Amino acid sequence: MQKAQPKDEFSKKALLYSKFYAGKVGIVPKVPVRSLQDFSFWYTPGVAGVSKAIQADPDLSFEYTGRWNTIAIVTDGSRVLGLGNIGPEGGLPVMEGKALIYNYLGGVNAVPLPVRVSGQDELIDLVKALEPSLGGVNLEDIESPKCFEVLERLRAEMKVPIWHDDQQGTAGVVLAGLFNALELTGRKLRGTRIVLFGAGAANIAAERLLVEAGADPADIIVLDSKGILHPEREDIDYLSLKNRWKFQIAMETNGDRRTGGLAEALEGADILIAASGQGPHMVKKSEVALMNKRAVAFFLANPVPEMLPEDAKAAGTEIVATGRSDYPNQVNNSLLFPAVFRGALDVRAKTITDAMVIAASRGLAEFATQGGLTKEHIIPTMVEWEVYPHVAAIVGQTAIKEGQARKKLSRKESLEVATEVIGHARRTMDVLRKNGIILEPPE
Repeated sequence: MQKAQPKDEFSKKALLYSKFYAGKVGIVPKVPVRSLQDFSFWYTPGVAGVSKAIQADPDLSFEYTGRWNTIAIVTDGSRVLGLGNIGPEGGLPVMEGKALIYNYLGGVNAVPLPVRVSGQDELIDLVKALEPSLGGVNLEDIESPKCFEVLERLRAEMKVPIWHDDQQGTAGVVLAGLFNALELTGRKLRGTRIVLFGAGAANIAAERLLVEAGADPADIIVLDSKGILHPEREDIDYLSLKNRWKFQIAMETNGDRRTGGLAEALEGADILIAASGQGPHMVKKSEVALMNKRAVAFFLANPVPEMLPEDAKAAGTEIVATGRSDYPNQVNNSLLFPAVFRGALDVRAKTITDAMVIAASRGLAEFATQGGLTKEHIIPTMVEWEVYPHVAAIVGQTAIKEGQARKKLSRKESLEVATEVIGHARRTMDVLRKNGIILEPPE
């Protein structure tokens, strides 16, 4: 296990590097300029022919422009990377980092786009106005419960994929890890007792995906800062008015109608998914010890998980995952979102359905089995780049089966296209570094 550098050391280097590079991503030409005449093709007068063709058939914008491989990473800066409401300017470095990951791991041209908006409706209207220039949108770091309404409305009202990584990305990668953890501990999703500690974007989406993947909602217990969600809570009328997603969970889960806090929820539980807040003592050993034998626990808070893995194992947990790279089983969104968008963009998908996310989760879990499943290897790592075209092809094929694709590809074609586009992005960085166009970071 590698030793993690102090958090302040990462921050110092990030500040140094950010000033040196003045941004993590940029726009470079894809076409050659060999003489003055080339501008007549790429711009006026030749470009008029392309514009007229697209005017007659707007879907040709996916074939004749870079729209097919371009997304925007949109945030209002209201809940950024565990830092809270730091505004759109404060969120820009995070969105740039996400754009870098999209490009290097998924071959996706992602534009970081923090925006200043007055509220939910203005954010929705702004994103909808961007649709003609984009192949998709990644919503990011938007406070709860606003993020749920924004995602639902944009998915319903736009004809390109809309993705909120704090919801679908986290839930999808958790589901992938859970598939293999269940396999190792001899369980099936149906009949397994699951506790979701935290009722924010990640776990509300995780509850939905778990049920759609086969879990019994009666076997799921969800807790927020006030305790277990159940129909008789004092604030249930307030939730029905102000947070219909949490209200629905309170009404449909927790078949035993348990009340209380985490200890009461974990008694006899098989799985714990914690996405509640910075640790390391948000979850106690005495609480984990109440779980069934061969228990599984995911602690997703970063940089400090709700409970340290060594403490969880000492309390009897068999399989532990965190969001950190210096512990085994890193449950990280970056394993999923580049591949999901690669697959969706390659078939010119109109949306990203929950079925596509679940298929991606199963593909991610399946890839991990190729190296052999162990208690400390239930999910691939980000250095296994072959996982991205593998999952992308699955996503693309699922979109086609669901009738959400503008372009039909065979499974083989999906895999070949994704492999080539991602490989091209990685080769481009290698060439730029070798030729000194991307400079090495300063000491």
